[in-house]
Formats: sequence, C-alpha cells, structure tokens
Amino acid sequence: MSSAFASAGDKRDAEEGDQLMPRFDAQGLVTAVVTDAGSGNLLMVAHMDAEALDLTIRTGVAHYRSRSRNALWKKGETSGALQSVRELRVDCDQDAVWIKVDVAKPDDTCHTGRASCFYRRLDLERDGGRTLVFDDNRSPVLRP
Repeated sequence: MSSAFASAGDKRDAEEGDQLMPRFDAQGLVTAVVTDAGSGNLLMVAHMDAEALDLTIRTGVAHYRSRSRNALWKKGETSGALQSVRELRVDCDQDAVWIKVDVAKPDDTCHTGRASCFYRRLDLERDGGRTLVFDDNRSPVLRP
C-alpha cells in the first residue's frame, strides 16, 4: 500500500519539496495529531499506516491504525463520532501529520465518552508532578 505515496527522497525533498512522501517508522506508522478544526483543541494522538493515510485523503474521513488491535480503524464508525477532515498537514520531515477535523459527535471523541482524550493534566505543584487532575467532572463511559 505504501506505493500510494512518493518514495521518501533525500532530506531536502522531504523538507522543502511539494510532494507527500511520508516517512513511516519501522512498524510502518506515522504519528497523527488530531485537533478540532473550529476550536483548535487537541482531541487525540493516533497512528496511521499507508492504508489509513491513503483512505483518509481519498474519503475525507479520518482512518487510523489501531496498534492494540493491529487493524484499520475508521474513527467513529461504531460510536458515530466520525471525523471529517478539513485540513491535513505534515511536519518538516514528514514523519507526523496534523489533522484538523470536524467531529460528528464532539462530546464523544474519546472512547471514555469525553470530548478529548486529553482530559487530565499533571498538577506540577503537587507530588513532584505525579498527580493527575481531571479537567471535567464527567463520569467515564468506557467502550472497547
């Protein structure tokens, strides 16, 4: 499936060229940082293989590679929280992508039933920064 993209050329091609040449890691993945297109809020971090990246580009709906299930994953296919891609960017050396999305069910982005997978922060003033503080008071709705 990686033939869907141009081969990674030299460093200058990746950094200054106008062709998408994803640099997949040894497991065949690139990191995907996902934010809400309207608010800019961080929603999740996931991984994409060539198939997921190609499907995302062709369909306009975010697809990822589940590392735990080792399977293609169309985000929101089960929950209804589909992610429609508004913009897709690559980083300087093309080993990570930033996807700006509209979410069909914004309060259901995370499998815990939250709007973001990043609903806890470190309290840097307590316990040497080892205590987590919840940003919301919602009870989790755990789904597989």
